[in-house]
Amino acid sequence: MVKHQPLQQVYEKQLCLSFLTGIYGCRWKRYQRSHDNSSKWECAWFIILCSTFSLLLFWAYFWLEAHNDYNQFNWLLYNRSGEWKDGTVPILATTAVGFSYITFLMVLALCHISLGQQLNLYWIHKIGVLAALITTVSGVVSISDVWGDEWDIILISLQFTGPFLHIGALAAVTALGWLVAGHVIRAGRTSNVLLVLYMVPLAITSPCIMDRNSLKPRPDVIGRRGAPMNLFILFMKASVVPTVLYSLDGVPFLMRDRTLRRTTNIAKVFPDKQHEDASLFNWTEIRSLNAGQWFLESDPYWTVGSLTGRERNRMGNLTVCSLVEMLRLTARANRSALLNLQRPPPEHPHYKTWIMDTLWAVQRSGISQKRVTWTPDTDRGRVRGLQQTSLEKLSGEEVRHRGISSLTLRYSQASNKDIQDFLVNNMSVMVYPVNEPWLYSVLWCSGVPSVSSDAPQVLRKVPYPIWLMSPYEYCLVWITSDLVSIAIVTGIFIFQKWRMSGMQNYNPEQIMLSAVTRRPSRDVNIMKEKLIFSEVSNGVTNTDEHLYPENGYDIGQYK
Repeated sequence: MVKHQPLQQVYEKQLCLSFLTGIYGCRWKRYQRSHDNSSKWECAWFIILCSTFSLLLFWAYFWLEAHNDYNQFNWLLYNRSGEWKDGTVPILATTAVGFSYITFLMVLALCHISLGQQLNLYWIHKIGVLAALITTVSGVVSISDVWGDEWDIILISLQFTGPFLHIGALAAVTALGWLVAGHVIRAGRTSNVLLVLYMVPLAITSPCIMDRNSLKPRPDVIGRRGAPMNLFILFMKASVVPTVLYSLDGVPFLMRDRTLRRTTNIAKVFPDKQHEDASLFNWTEIRSLNAGQWFLESDPYWTVGSLTGRERNRMGNLTVCSLVEMLRLTARANRSALLNLQRPPPEHPHYKTWIMDTLWAVQRSGISQKRVTWTPDTDRGRVRGLQQTSLEKLSGEEVRHRGISSLTLRYSQASNKDIQDFLVNNMSVMVYPVNEPWLYSVLWCSGVPSVSSDAPQVLRKVPYPIWLMSPYEYCLVWITSDLVSIAIVTGIFIFQKWRMSGMQNYNPEQIMLSAVTRRPSRDVNIMKEKLIFSEVSNGVTNTDEHLYPENGYDIGQYK
């Protein structure tokens, strides 16, 4: 005879666990969860998730440090599309959204692992992970094609951020110690990741790790090109590196673009000639154009917000500046100028006389020739009175042979070792473009005498390198942070091992089955089930035993 006995099943609510499994895998019901090992398919998706997170972390770091060259990126887009716009805005927005989403999924996945829950990523999240991965890979490939030389900013920025990234990585690993300790103990495996992380500072080199007494004087800041030229006219606070073109009647003037379409209102004044070369206009036509309104509208250097109302009015009425006017302002402000000259096209009437036109403008301005630097490598013998510099990275022998007194190099061309070699050989070095305080600080510690910047108004507010540590101080910070991390992680693992040593088949839902009288409670859910046993041999059906064998109930005791 089969004896039926009511069975009370009591389980505690696990809101946190329900949130984790529900958001990650849409498993809101407890019977949908499992402590079995994750399938190979889900493990593969976890690897894809980790890869996407790592790639997005690299991508976000790249764009954070590439802020120094955002204007150059926008310039590349302008040359391709013919329209000036800030192309970094959509990239930064999508990167922020994608990185936040993938980071959230990573946190949920690590929590699943730490709690022993089976990974089961929901299909919508799988689509989102694939979309983020494909989009990021496409972005990396596109940047490599359009802006490949910008990857150098990663290695250069690590000279500044390396010590802090190391401390941040230690903090992250230490914070995750509690989550991963349980999984490592259950799996019975160890990892050398922490040991490698603790030794990373051996590979970190930075010019900012130096004795304070060895710090060179503050590098001079020289304004560079378009918008800095307008700011210089307003404030006269920096030396300048103007790009010089030549009008049809031989007047040198300042214009970075080969056309007047982007920076003037030529579309309104001469709509039929807006795509023509700027050097094919005479000076009267060029002078009639407004060259300041575009700056207020497009804000290419993100500086319009810092202007007063009076400065905006003055900026809005600016016209194209001639070389003579710029040199007079430079002399009045007791500054210097490095001329970036663009030779006119062959059909230009002043194609052969452009050097004489430049020298005549220098003479008319009244500026001392020692304050004017010549950059082209052609006809240096005709301009011996001016300072000579080269835009190429040359050896000491070539510099002496060409009569060059300084070099003007992109920051990616001048390593710390190169700069030291140049200084030892009494060669002055100017580095461009330097727009971010962190890059300015690194170059300052390297001993660079001067930098060229699109944002001189920002760099002039940097009175001292952002950070500077002696080798002794750096070693002290390194060893202290390692020891603190080791102590915390060791304590976590010891506690987790002790806590789990007496626990077998741990079930976080704390499911309890008992054949007792039902007691009403507002804090627990009570489920009643009947165990139906068949008298037929081997025909027993027991749902609870099948679902929860870990509770150890013997169905024979109910017969």
